[in-house]
Amino acid sequence: MSPSRPTISLMISTYNWEKALALVLHSAAQQSQLPDEVIVADDGSREDTASLLHDCARGFPVPLRHVWQSDDGFRLARARNRGIAAARGDYLIQLDGDMIMHRHFVADHMRLARPGVFLQGTRIRTTEAETARLLSGGAPHFGWSVDAYYRKEGDRSTYHFGRRHHTLRIPLLAALKARSSGHPMGCNVSFWRKDLLEVNGYDERMVGYGSEDLELDQRLRQSGLRRSQIKFAALALHLEHPSSAPPDPSAPELPNNQLLYASRDAQKVRCEEGLDHHMPEFSAKPAVDLRASK
Repeated sequence: MSPSRPTISLMISTYNWEKALALVLHSAAQQSQLPDEVIVADDGSREDTASLLHDCARGFPVPLRHVWQSDDGFRLARARNRGIAAARGDYLIQLDGDMIMHRHFVADHMRLARPGVFLQGTRIRTTEAETARLLSGGAPHFGWSVDAYYRKEGDRSTYHFGRRHHTLRIPLLAALKARSSGHPMGCNVSFWRKDLLEVNGYDERMVGYGSEDLELDQRLRQSGLRRSQIKFAALALHLEHPSSAPPDPSAPELPNNQLLYASRDAQKVRCEEGLDHHMPEFSAKPAVDLRASK
């Protein structure tokens, strides 16, 4: 391996949807640029997810690691921190376990990666009918005709041309359009791992749905990093499913939003309850490559 090539960890978060996870892992194995490892950060899934991962490990092209924690409510921040602690790559690409990647997804993130920058991607929200087709074994496809929702978040009623550009992969435009904008979303984002260590990862006081990705984004920018929005690259199909979000995720009285605002007001860079709690565990005993446990 060239010393100039950064190693890549692809981290997939999951909770009790093994059929979707199987499609995500299949898309990971088909990448034009393979990551150096895939880590499944699991927030307490049942045994069927572990069984799926052991099945997927047969013939998987890179190390496949399962980082599981007990099911004690919605603890996505902690699950992701454990995945980051277990990672061995220089660069970490993070997505959710309901996101089917375009075959150049990893290559696109790496082509746009720069020091001092973290990358924010988007998602293509497939309709219920398209989600059902994909879960039944239909081949994923990308482009203008994808059966997806194109209105703003929360409006599932109809179609709109305004967001259809999220379905197009145009590498030249991706390089030209990269800029500091967009909305933070933990479902498709990438970082230099050392930058995550500097800010101590996710704030584990944030439990329940929402804002853990906003708060991390905020601290990374407060540390001096720049967020660069990815357009026309790093495409991913989001499988539609019922949301666990509260009626108004931005309501200021929600506990996670209170933590978000406090972090902003204090211009905080490093959280106290973060990934450093998990570093000793994985330094002493690295997460097992499931391919070797067969």
